[in-house]
Amino acid sequence: QVQLVESGGGLVQPGGSLRLSCAASGTIFSIAVMGWYRQAPGKQRELVATIFNSGVTNYGESVKGRFTISRDNGKNTVYLEMNSLKPEDTAVYYCNMYYRFRDYWGQGTQVTVSS
Repeated sequence: QVQLVESGGGLVQPGGSLRLSCAASGTIFSIAVMGWYRQAPGKQRELVATIFNSGVTNYGESVKGRFTISRDNGKNTVYLEMNSLKPEDTAVYYCNMYYRFRDYWGQGTQVTVSS
């Protein structure tokens, strides 16, 4: 059974930074694709970033150059470093694990960018 628990969300001013963490249970973390997605009110869930077990990363266009995804296989944890935050980054951020054609999701953490 896989469980994903996000933390680190909150309220931040425009231009500020936040670091999200996602701790995973189970034994497949090190070989799974990990990712972050987000969903703003009234919008579809969208890709923020993914990271393969090789370390290769992929980012959504709107966050390239501002966000960085990383993983620590020894701690079963994936991180999302978010810099230069904008009001349009406001959303619920979800941690995702993809393994053998199956998606696992965390409960989400709210990020609000507002002055």
